[in-house]
Amino acid sequence: MNTNVVRGFGVRKLGVLPVVRGSAFGVLAFVLAFGGVHAQTPGEQYKPLVGQAGKDVVWVPTAQALVDKMLELARVTPQDYLIDLGSGDGRLVITAAKRGTRALGIEYNPDMVELSKRAAIEAGVQDKATFVKADIFESDFSQATVITMFLLPELNLRLRPKILDLKPGTRIVSNTFTMDDWRTDEYASIQEGCSSWCSALLWYVPAKVAGTWRLGQNELVLTQQFQMISGTLRSGGQTTPIADGRLRGADIAFTVGSAHYAGHVSGDSMGGTVEPGNTAWTAARTSR
Repeated sequence: MNTNVVRGFGVRKLGVLPVVRGSAFGVLAFVLAFGGVHAQTPGEQYKPLVGQAGKDVVWVPTAQALVDKMLELARVTPQDYLIDLGSGDGRLVITAAKRGTRALGIEYNPDMVELSKRAAIEAGVQDKATFVKADIFESDFSQATVITMFLLPELNLRLRPKILDLKPGTRIVSNTFTMDDWRTDEYASIQEGCSSWCSALLWYVPAKVAGTWRLGQNELVLTQQFQMISGTLRSGGQTTPIADGRLRGADIAFTVGSAHYAGHVSGDSMGGTVEPGNTAWTAARTSR
């Protein structure tokens, strides 16, 4: 499979990506592109149709090749608990379950939920893949280690405050659509096995580090824009700006002059090693 993966904290532009806004024009575009919907005949087993209306978006399935790429990008393992927001026909949840991952799909359409449950039984993963009928905006997904979604940008933004309150390091993977000014940590696109909506975007929920910290006898003042951090280190009467500050979940790195700090954040304390010298450092937050 040919893939194009870009890693790093500076990814903002995703090249030429199709964008569908949450408006009548966006819904119309989907319906026209994928053939619209028709009513099921009485007694017919439910079959979802591409472009059918949902609570917040119309339904368009994620290509299986991109499902695989999203799980790969998030480095999903059997130790994870994955929650898919708007799980549709359940394919992402079931694929994760086939890899040994415990996974939950939250879907508003009850017919889709029942369809997904049947598919999980057919795949033999009903012990790992579960589905509930619920509104994603009213659901608790705080226990997830991985969140997946294929939602419009404005819906991502509505969810963003709740996502940013998740445990640092929680992985968020979106099919195609961004989080506005929250930069992606990693990005991948595929060409084979996918004809539209073929990009996967990954974020790590960053620890909250803004505030004043006591680092030895020095004062470290940090400001934060999602995973990007800046600030100063005050030592005696001298103030030095920090550079290259960033977070990857609860892992932190920054540079002060020629000293390179790397460590881990745990609430109001953090620590690690500083180079050169491989010496230990710790810091405690004194104010937010």
